[in-house]
Amino acid sequence: MKISIGNDHAGTTYKTAVVDYLKSRNIEVINHGTDSEESVDYPDFVHPVARDVENKTVDFGIIICGSGNGANMTANKYQSVRSALCWIKEIAALAREHNNANILSIPARYTSKEQAVEMVQVFLDTEFEGGRHSRRVEKIACK
Repeated sequence: MKISIGNDHAGTTYKTAVVDYLKSRNIEVINHGTDSEESVDYPDFVHPVARDVENKTVDFGIIICGSGNGANMTANKYQSVRSALCWIKEIAALAREHNNANILSIPARYTSKEQAVEMVQVFLDTEFEGGRHSRRVEKIACK
């Protein structure tokens, strides 16, 4: 499995925890995020992740910013991206099961690092249910 990850200054320490977890599972990580806590513009670090997902060069993306909202809005501008803003593992599971989300957006200022890692684990280990949800997911993209 290959994951693309991007973060702004609010998500730097969260990214480190998530990347450590992913590497413990032998998951390849492409790091597009900042490694600094100096203020940066989140779109600069989210667009590369969304492009990786759009181009299918990775299996999933993970994006992290302060509220998760800006990163999520940026990622969802891409036609085949289904980015889900999640703050607890149950929402991460539903995002995969019902929405076939392919990017997890984490709000660093509203979750703990432990919750973030739990959400990543659940997001990656949860399968899309398909069925009636497939019909709904197919209606998301603008045509």
